[in-house]
Amino acid sequence: MIHHSPVNRYNDREKSWLAFNARVLQEAADETVPLLDRLRFLGIFSNNFDEFFRVRYAAIRRLSLEGITSEELPLTDSAHKLLGEITEIVIEQQSESLRILSRIEKELEKENIFMLNETQLNREQELFVKDFFLQKVTNELVTIVLNDLKEFPLLKDTAGYLAVKMVMPPKREGDTDKRVRYAIIEMPRTVSRFVILPSVNEKQFIIMLDDVVRYNLDNIFNIFKYESISAHMIKITRDAQLDLDSDQSKSLMEKIWTGVKDRRIGEPVRFVYDAAIEEDTLQYFLEKLNIDSTDSIIPGGRYHNRRDYMDFPTLGRADLLSQQNPPLPVNGLSLEGNILQRIKRKDYMVYAPYQSYSYVIKFLREAALDPKVLSIKITLYRLAKNSQIISSLINAAKNGKKVTVQIELQARFDEASNITYAEMMQTEGINLIFGVKGLKVHSKICMVERLESGKIKRYGFISTGNFNESTAKVYTDVTLFTGHQQIMKEVSKIFDFFDVNYKVYRYKHLIVSPHYTRNKFYKLIDKEILNAIAGKEAYIKLKMNSLTDFRMIDKLYEASREGVRIQLVIRGMCCLIPGVPGMSENIEAISIVDNYLEHPRIYIFANAGNPDIYISSADFMTRNLDSRVEVTCPIYDEDIKKEMLDTFEIGWKGNVKARLHSEGMENKYRKKSNAKPFRAQHETYNYYRNKLEVIYTTVSPEGTEE
Repeated sequence: MIHHSPVNRYNDREKSWLAFNARVLQEAADETVPLLDRLRFLGIFSNNFDEFFRVRYAAIRRLSLEGITSEELPLTDSAHKLLGEITEIVIEQQSESLRILSRIEKELEKENIFMLNETQLNREQELFVKDFFLQKVTNELVTIVLNDLKEFPLLKDTAGYLAVKMVMPPKREGDTDKRVRYAIIEMPRTVSRFVILPSVNEKQFIIMLDDVVRYNLDNIFNIFKYESISAHMIKITRDAQLDLDSDQSKSLMEKIWTGVKDRRIGEPVRFVYDAAIEEDTLQYFLEKLNIDSTDSIIPGGRYHNRRDYMDFPTLGRADLLSQQNPPLPVNGLSLEGNILQRIKRKDYMVYAPYQSYSYVIKFLREAALDPKVLSIKITLYRLAKNSQIISSLINAAKNGKKVTVQIELQARFDEASNITYAEMMQTEGINLIFGVKGLKVHSKICMVERLESGKIKRYGFISTGNFNESTAKVYTDVTLFTGHQQIMKEVSKIFDFFDVNYKVYRYKHLIVSPHYTRNKFYKLIDKEILNAIAGKEAYIKLKMNSLTDFRMIDKLYEASREGVRIQLVIRGMCCLIPGVPGMSENIEAISIVDNYLEHPRIYIFANAGNPDIYISSADFMTRNLDSRVEVTCPIYDEDIKKEMLDTFEIGWKGNVKARLHSEGMENKYRKKSNAKPFRAQHETYNYYRNKLEVIYTTVSPEGTEE
């Protein structure tokens, strides 16, 4: 379906994403953020750009070449025009990121931390760099001399390369023509990008791996008698869209594996180069790589792949990092006690990383050993590198439990990892489901079946985030543990749907995409509209990652016009324009970007004073509503409902890391006016810590709660 949008009714989705990345860059520029964290934000900013070009830019480029648009890519402008505008914004943001990096490096020098290049080394450092290169680097390098090759080598997506130019002496004495040889050196990923040099007195020194290689160019190319040599960084980004083979004889796993391998030959969509590179060298590489004006050609600094700054060495300087709060326990749950027995009595919510994610692993470990547990079923999307979730499930299978895992093989950039895990689980006898044709499974659900007094009882958890204990340290997400039998029976129906896709099940409690989510949320919004018209309490409070679906935005505009007060906390893309008279004057929208990545989806509707509260795996994006399997779960426990309302209000009160969504996408910070500084993530942690203190002070000497 093609969407034609009136001017200024929606913000452009891609520009809104770039505005989100600009908020990440604001954190790198913020002088109140500890220095090493500012470098980490620069790394995140760069990493985000890589993914944006591999996926979003690549998709628009395809549309530009084909001259079409789609529901999932509703374009307010022509695709070709949008590509040009994106490139302009990107060049400006890249320039700003270099200015910020320069300022951070000056601040680091005040802390006696110095970044050196190959021309700034003293004698001792030169000897160290030479030895380090010979011992650690030289055998890891891939170096290719290009002039005599029949075919130009394939450059890897987002890898860093040094483009080398050697000016050779004339062949015969008296000739004025100087020959040029070109070569390319791939930066190894097996060696840290940041090489720590010997410290002098209190001073610490770091040199980039790129400059270690530059220092040793004579060593690398010693068989050539050149007059001069130079090396400048280049990087290519390729279209990472997964094109699946239509061959019916191949399994889904084979098709995805082939698609992942084909990414390495994807069309180039971005070429970044050191702005100091000689013009003839630049033209040589653009020509050989078939880069033309439809691709994004971006001048950059001396160093690319600044995503590596996410792993900048800490140098023992904890004072230059944010203080990490230890995850808190959950009232009523113990990592030593029997978790299933507690969930049997009441629901519990875990809000990571404020609270410990270990309860999720504990639940699975316990279910694996419990003699009464018959089966475990779970959906998996993105997993940690050495996943404790997977080891817990394998442990359960070894203990004779029937384990069923729906693993999404098409989780973008996790395809290879998920295929490896799938093969590992298959070997251990775990029953695998590879999703539903045409639908990604993005839901976050788990269920165990337990035999109690001759009857099957079900327990489980439903989450807003991936079952990934690594990202749970930095992504905020909520996970509901419940023994609510009607809810868990409906979770069981979803696993039945994975097995029998042609049957559409009905649900009384859960809201499930692709069949019900859009219409159910329309009805919830309509109810608020009717309540507002009737003079009853009417509001909508939504917290999510992205709001890009035009029809859902129109529905919120309708509610605003009828007097429903709407508060939106949207971390990433927001195509809705708040505060426009006659369209959205009752809507306010903010984004919080801070130390943790805001990731939960929490949906609250006033319901005339008895709030309906849901947690979900789905954002208000077309794909989440209409073409994925997503699960939205109601919160029935009154304590947890209060907790969700409280934590939403804490986020809403934020005035330190909160920016305003607006038509101009300027990322203005919310004004503090007379209010004290209120940092939402810090206050959320304090909220949970204070709840613990209240509980502990009401515990009797016998240890039972009063």
